[in-house]
Amino acid sequence: MNEKKIINISGMSCANCAQGIKKHFNGKGYDGIKINFPTNQAYILENEKWNLSKIINELNIIGYKASVLKETNYKLEKTFLISLIFTIPLFLHMFVNNDSFLHNPFVQISLCLPVFIIGLNHFGKSAWNSLKIGNTNMNVLIVIGTSAAFIYSISGTYLHWNTEKLYDYLFFETTATIITLVLLGNLLEKRSVNKTTSAINELNSIQKVFANKELINGEIEKIEFKNIKVDDILIVNNGDKIPTDGIIIDGYGTIDESMLTGESNPIYKSKNNNVIGGTILIDGSIKIKAIKVGDQTLLSQIIDLVNLAQSNKPKIQRLGDKISSIFVPSVIIISIITFLVNHLIYDIDLTNSLLRSIAVLVISCPCAMGLATPTAVMVGLGKAAKNGILFKGGDTIEKYAKIKQVAFDKTGTLTTGKFKINNIKCEKKVLKDVKNIIYNLELKSSHPIAKSIIRELKNKAKIIKFDSIKELKGKGIEGHIGSDKYFFGTNPINNELKINHDKGLFLLKNNDVIASVDITDDLKLTAKKTIKNLDFLGIKSIIVSGDNIDNCKHIAEKLDIKEIYSQLLPDEKLKEIKRLNKSKKTAMVGDGINDAPALAQSHVGLSLSDSTQVAIQSADIIILNPKDLNKIYEALRISQLTLKTIKQNLFWAFSYNIIAIPIAAVGLLNPMWAALFMAFSDIVVIGNSLLLKNKK
Repeated sequence: MNEKKIINISGMSCANCAQGIKKHFNGKGYDGIKINFPTNQAYILENEKWNLSKIINELNIIGYKASVLKETNYKLEKTFLISLIFTIPLFLHMFVNNDSFLHNPFVQISLCLPVFIIGLNHFGKSAWNSLKIGNTNMNVLIVIGTSAAFIYSISGTYLHWNTEKLYDYLFFETTATIITLVLLGNLLEKRSVNKTTSAINELNSIQKVFANKELINGEIEKIEFKNIKVDDILIVNNGDKIPTDGIIIDGYGTIDESMLTGESNPIYKSKNNNVIGGTILIDGSIKIKAIKVGDQTLLSQIIDLVNLAQSNKPKIQRLGDKISSIFVPSVIIISIITFLVNHLIYDIDLTNSLLRSIAVLVISCPCAMGLATPTAVMVGLGKAAKNGILFKGGDTIEKYAKIKQVAFDKTGTLTTGKFKINNIKCEKKVLKDVKNIIYNLELKSSHPIAKSIIRELKNKAKIIKFDSIKELKGKGIEGHIGSDKYFFGTNPINNELKINHDKGLFLLKNNDVIASVDITDDLKLTAKKTIKNLDFLGIKSIIVSGDNIDNCKHIAEKLDIKEIYSQLLPDEKLKEIKRLNKSKKTAMVGDGINDAPALAQSHVGLSLSDSTQVAIQSADIIILNPKDLNKIYEALRISQLTLKTIKQNLFWAFSYNIIAIPIAAVGLLNPMWAALFMAFSDIVVIGNSLLLKNKK
């Protein structure tokens, strides 16, 4: 099976809930689930034992509601408003004289009871669910704290009815205020978290388009994006969004692809050019044939990739997760000790000792720790996606932020990859045959040089049939016609034949050179800027290429790169990256099949969107605009800023608890203020993450 699916989970109220669910499934021998608390989603990998329905059923058993379709949920907002209506008059009794009806115990119980029931329903379910699966979340603290205050008040009312001591035992407003303030914190947190996912929401909204489908009789029918099928003929007019990935079969126009690739300049496209769904036709009119629809389009794959990346935790998050998992039991113990020390050792009265104990429970919210990393990662990934940079995992952000050097492939990476044939040296009588042989061999190659040669020879050569053709990675391509063996490629194979050539490509027939081809390649426009920017950050740039030393030196001089490794076969390139990685954390940027092993071996692999599929699959980061190498630098800055934000968030979350617990324990913070500060800590962490959006 091994099919990835996304399900939505309702009932999670904090990051500890998500951690508890994962821990529960891991305990049952299933590790194919990744929980993303901020988006309330789970990414699952089905196998023979665990399919979609079984996973949803298991989630329902442990108290959560799982579904494939996303639900719009306004329940939290309504719950908070109802609680607020009952809490305000209850809270106001503290500011009116003793003759007011608000001081009547029955009035206070009547106002508090609905809020207490709401609290038990909202927080109690989550607390019970977490205890059922052997985990303790922040809601356990809330339930214990509010229940203690409520039961203490009820007991005081019963035991001291009609006595002067009665009003010393009434803390119904504490119960109601804590529940209402924590609900307010949850509501603000949800709204803030929604802002951290705005980049993904924007990408999702791009897909919500209608298409003009041309019917067989020539009429036009408006259809939704989800109803577009492969080979449908679609009409796109001036100003329209292109509804899906396709190929232009008629017309021409200027297209804005900036929302996906980060390419600021509109691109002119005409017949036989590919177009991307979600981009905008600024000027012109085109007719396209749909070639990819639904979740197969580039935009859908980007959304899936970013969503999935959010659930991959950076190593730094494991520290927060580990502390959060033992935090709640520790706080309960600290709360009990606070009560016992205050009451038995310092002889503080029962009421104040209990209030201090409750304040410790309420203020000790581990939620800020749970939100510290995922909120920052979500903003960072969203910012990167909007700039045409795709991270395959949240953990990649942390890894990339720590790199010290970048190894660049040369051909098609630092250079345009659009080669021009300067000269073909051969006997005049065999020139036509040479062109035919080279053209037909290169048709079977995926190397950037091959694409350029095919383009150059397209109208100058004819199709001939080879009995067999195979590509030799890093060397060239070999083919057979009858008993004759032809090879077209670079120097490495020629060195074995003791042929003294340093530049260009060579065509061999039965190990004899019959032609040499001189080619040139230009630097990408942003290459110099990229190397300068990396150098400014203290990142060393290196060329690691399969091309000859002269060509590599020529490019290195232009870019002021001092370290060069040339004429490397794929296995040699792999060894070189492995060696570089041992000395310093090294990122590798490449685009060809021969780069794939090195990309996989590097600390972080970066691939360009026009790379071969194997290169893209081997990479950790994909740059959607292959022309703009400066995205490599931008990706690094986003990574560094995101990691810095995570560290700031964790520092704030840890510091908050370290400072707040002792203050509550000595009675300098009552439970109501504790609830307010607890909510505030979450907002500070999320707000700090949101600042990433505006950083350049």
